[in-house]
Amino acid sequence: MMVRDKRTEQITVATLPPSPLLKAKFLWERFVIWKANHFSRKNLFQIDLANTGTDITSLPEFKEADLIHLHWINQGFLSLRDIRRIIDSGKPVVWTLHDQWPFTGICHYSGECVKYQTRCHHCPLLTNGGAADDISAKVFHRKQQMLRGAHIVFVGCSQWMAGLARRSALLTGQEVASVPNAINANVFCPADKKRARLQCNLPTDKKLLLFGAFKASDPRKGIDYLKEACRILQETDAGLVSQVGLIVVGNGAEQMRDLFPFPVWPFDSVGDERQMARLYNAADAFITPSLEDNLPNTIVEALSCGTPCIGFRVGGIPEMIDHLQNGYLAEARNAADLAEGIRFVLEKADADALSSNAVRTAHARYGEDHVAAKYIAIYRHATEFK
Repeated sequence: MMVRDKRTEQITVATLPPSPLLKAKFLWERFVIWKANHFSRKNLFQIDLANTGTDITSLPEFKEADLIHLHWINQGFLSLRDIRRIIDSGKPVVWTLHDQWPFTGICHYSGECVKYQTRCHHCPLLTNGGAADDISAKVFHRKQQMLRGAHIVFVGCSQWMAGLARRSALLTGQEVASVPNAINANVFCPADKKRARLQCNLPTDKKLLLFGAFKASDPRKGIDYLKEACRILQETDAGLVSQVGLIVVGNGAEQMRDLFPFPVWPFDSVGDERQMARLYNAADAFITPSLEDNLPNTIVEALSCGTPCIGFRVGGIPEMIDHLQNGYLAEARNAADLAEGIRFVLEKADADALSSNAVRTAHARYGEDHVAAKYIAIYRHATEFK
């Protein structure tokens, strides 16, 4: 594995050669986006251009590889030119789609915009709705040039993502498969709830919901709908609300303290997987009101810990949550139904049955052996094609 920023001591993980230019490349890309967006910071990190990066084809790790498997390569890691160099090397290429960026002009999630199905232009993420020749149109054209004559096997982490990819004009003629992310069941596994709460300094006498996102206030992660659902519960089921508490994990979690009608325990950053597993086990339910998402690892992790999940029927989430079996699927953007999901999991359902079903789902769909076998088949196919 080669990464831009190495955060492990494992010798199987390599990093790019040290260079003071790595940060400069990232900042240069942000500057170009900022300038193209008329010096507005709006959506600054919802967009990537891949106009800067590092040529990895001369590195020994690349030369020794039989196959190249790309994952998330943005923010100064690989440029479009670098990816074309990889294609021109003649090595078979597999590219896992962790979001939509590989098959849109510049966005990671397109929302209601479907221009990527024909040609990106007038990007809604740009100030004033962009223009016919805006930066989304230019990058879309560059991606067309990058992919010309290439054969890449693209892999959606969810069937939903794979379906979107197949409709993209950029990937016409390319192969698209679907393989979910794997779970490390040795870390994310059921544990004693009371002990987990004591280890995390959480109360043992509350029904605890867990909400987590890289940035807790990100509108795409649905924090506004969670607030509204909790307000509805306060009006309709004050008895339940008096028993509930909320764990919030993510950047800006501390700012969530006063937004809910019950106590909030914020964890601004949890980098340790084992600590995250304790938080899943401490919770009675994991709630993910995302408005658009691929195949959230957080749901896989929660299910593997035996924690029922509540989420909207959007993106790849319906492939993960089996309604009323291991959690609750609410209608998209329906705060009242989200509130009903909280009520169902915390008050109406058989908690032991939900938990058992959650673990069973995680092992059956996201077990490492199951996922590895699918990727081995894809690797063999990609190598034979070359």
